[in-house]
Amino acid sequence: MGESIKGLKRTHMCGELTSQNVGEDVVLMGWVQRRRDLGGLIFVTLRDRTGIIQLVFDQDDSNDLFNKAATLRSEYVIACRGQVINRAPEAINPNMATGEIEVKAEELRVLSKSETPPFYIEDNTNVSEALRYKYRYLDLRRPEMQRNLMIRHKIASQVRNFLNERGFLEIETPMLTKSTPEGARDYLVPSRVHPGKFYALPQSPQLFKQLLMLAGYDRYYQIVRCFRDEDLRADRQPEFTQIDIEMSFVEVDDVLAINEALIAYIFKQVLDVDIPIPFKRMTYKEAMERYGSDKPDTRFGLELVDVSSFVANSEFKVFSGAVKKGGSVRAINAKGAGAKFSRRDIDSLGEFVKTYRAKGLAWINVTPEGVKSPIAKFLSQEELNEILNQLNAEPGDLLLFIADENEVVFQALGQLRLELARRLDIVPKDEYNLLWITEFPLFEYDQEEGRYVAKHHPFTSPMDEDLHLLESEPEKVRAKAYDMVLNGNEIGGGSIRIHDISLQERMFKALGFTMENAWEQFGFLLEAFKFGAPPHGGIAYGLDRIAALLAGKTSIRDVIAFPKVQNASDLMTNAPSFVDEKQLNELHISVDKKIENKDV
Repeated sequence: MGESIKGLKRTHMCGELTSQNVGEDVVLMGWVQRRRDLGGLIFVTLRDRTGIIQLVFDQDDSNDLFNKAATLRSEYVIACRGQVINRAPEAINPNMATGEIEVKAEELRVLSKSETPPFYIEDNTNVSEALRYKYRYLDLRRPEMQRNLMIRHKIASQVRNFLNERGFLEIETPMLTKSTPEGARDYLVPSRVHPGKFYALPQSPQLFKQLLMLAGYDRYYQIVRCFRDEDLRADRQPEFTQIDIEMSFVEVDDVLAINEALIAYIFKQVLDVDIPIPFKRMTYKEAMERYGSDKPDTRFGLELVDVSSFVANSEFKVFSGAVKKGGSVRAINAKGAGAKFSRRDIDSLGEFVKTYRAKGLAWINVTPEGVKSPIAKFLSQEELNEILNQLNAEPGDLLLFIADENEVVFQALGQLRLELARRLDIVPKDEYNLLWITEFPLFEYDQEEGRYVAKHHPFTSPMDEDLHLLESEPEKVRAKAYDMVLNGNEIGGGSIRIHDISLQERMFKALGFTMENAWEQFGFLLEAFKFGAPPHGGIAYGLDRIAALLAGKTSIRDVIAFPKVQNASDLMTNAPSFVDEKQLNELHISVDKKIENKDV
C-alpha cells in the first residue's frame, strides 16, 4: 500500500525550478523516470508534466533514506522534500532545462508502485501504434504527448479569449438531434421512451447555429464535438472537435477579415509567429488549374501548366485523343530533377500516378545535348519547341505529363507535385503559408446517385451573379463558400448561408428534393425563415488539424487524448462492444446472434 501525502504540500513543479531557487526547501511530486546507483549516491530523475529534475540521495546523510531510494523503480509515484542546490560544474547537463541544479533529498514517500511498463516512457520510443493506444494512459505520460495536448489546450484557450473580446457568445447546441441526409453517415442513438425512433449525433451544429442567428444572437461560437460514421485515415476520427463560428449581417469579406485576425492571433499567442494579414486569396478554378488541388501547398512551385493547345492535333494520340474527348494535357516542370532522377525513379513516379487513376506518365528529360524522351519521336519539332517554351524548360529539367479527363489530370498531377517536393526535399521548414480558396462550385455531380449534390451543404448561398443558372446550368453556379488552407491542409471552411425561404426551396429542388421531403427533413429551419432571417455566414475549423499542424505532427491522433484507430475502435477500452440483453430489450432492439458470435 502506498504512503500518504498527509502533511506534505507540493511547492513546485519539477520543470519550474531554476538556479534562482537554490537554497530553498521544496516539495516535489511525480513519476520516477530513472534511478542511477553510484555506490554512496543515488540519483533519481523525477518527472511531471512540466519537465524533469534530478534528486540526490546521499548515504552519508541518512542510511535509511538511501536504502529507501534504492527500492525505487521506473514509474513509481513519489513525493520528495529537499533543498535545491547547484550541481558541481562538471555535473552540469546543458541538454536539460534544469541541468544546473538538483534537489538534495531529505524525505521520501512512495505514493504508488508500478509494474514494469510495456514500453519506455520517453520521446522517440520505438513502439508500435497498437501498443501505444492499448496503453494510452502511459503513452500520454511521454513529454512529447504532453506538449501536444498543452498546445491544443492553448489554442482552444486563445480562441475563447479572442472571440469573447469581440462580442461572440459561446452557446451549446444539442448532442441528441435529428438525422438528416446530405452528409456522411450519422451515428444513431436509439430512444428508450420513443420505441423504434432514433436520435443522431451531430455531424456539425450547422442548422442550430443558423437558428441562433435567426434568434438574434448575432455572434456565436462553440468548441464542439462532432461525429461522422465514415472510413478513417490519419486526419479523420469518428469523433472530432470543431471551432464553430457564425455571424449575422455579414458578407464574405466580413467573415474572412475577422477569421484572418483570429488565426494570426493564435499563431502569435501559441508559437510567437507573426502571420501577415490579409491572407492571399485564390479562386477554386485557379487553385485547380495551377496546383491540381483545392487545398494547395504554396510553399514551393512545381505548378501545373496546360499544354493542350499545342498538342490538340498531335500525331501522339495519347495527347491529342485526350483533348478531343474534352480532357486536357498538363505538365509539371521539375526543375533540376532531370539530373537527379534515374529511369527507375521516373518509372516509380509513373506507378505512383496510377494510384490516382492516371493511365500513365509521359516525360521529357531536357539535357545539354537535347531532349531525351520515349515520346519525342511522336511530336513535331514545332510542338516540342512550344512545349519547352511554355514550361520554361532548361537543361537539367524533367518535364512530366498526364493526359486524361480534367478530374484525373488535376488529381494525379496535384498529388505528383507533392510527391516530387518530398523526393526533391524542397518544402521549406518552419514556414506557414495561409490562403483562402474562394468561389467553389455550388454543386458536384454524384455519378452513383445520378444527380447533383451540394459541394459543401444545402444551405450554402449561390453567388448573386450566378443565380439565373441555378435551374438551367447548375454545374456553372459558384458558391459564396471559402476554405482556409495552411501548407496544403484545409483547416477550416464555411460560407454565407441562404436566408431567403424561396431561394432555399430552389436549392432543395436543384438537389432533387421534393418539397415534401425538404419540409420533412428541414421543416423546422424553413419554418423559422418565415419569421425574419438576417443575412448570416460563418466558418468551422478542425481544432484537431490545427493543433496537429502547430505541434508539427502529421496525424491528428497525436493531439487527441484518446483517439480511435483505423477501424474506429478503441484498443484501450475495447469499444465498441456488445451490451447486455436487458439494455437491448429496454431499447426495443434485437441483434442478430450470428453477429454476436462472429469474431470481429
